[in-house]
Amino acid sequence: MRETAVAPEQRHSESTFRKLVRSLIIGLVLGTIAGIPIGWFTHRVFAQQRAAQVLLCRQQHYGQAEATLQDLCGTVY
Repeated sequence: MRETAVAPEQRHSESTFRKLVRSLIIGLVLGTIAGIPIGWFTHRVFAQQRAAQVLLCRQQHYGQAEATLQDLCGTVY
């Protein structure tokens, strides 16, 4: 089998492209690994905060009808 001659600038371009693609893939993998726990934790904190706000509002308006409470305070979910 005979190798064909490739221009040096084309070889450099292919090498640079491969490095960019590899870097992109590594970045996506690391971002996913780091992002999932951060997103889960953030969602949990905000969900707990919202639940606390709704419960506090319901306590402040104790004795009112359920429809009125939902209009004033909203729902936890």
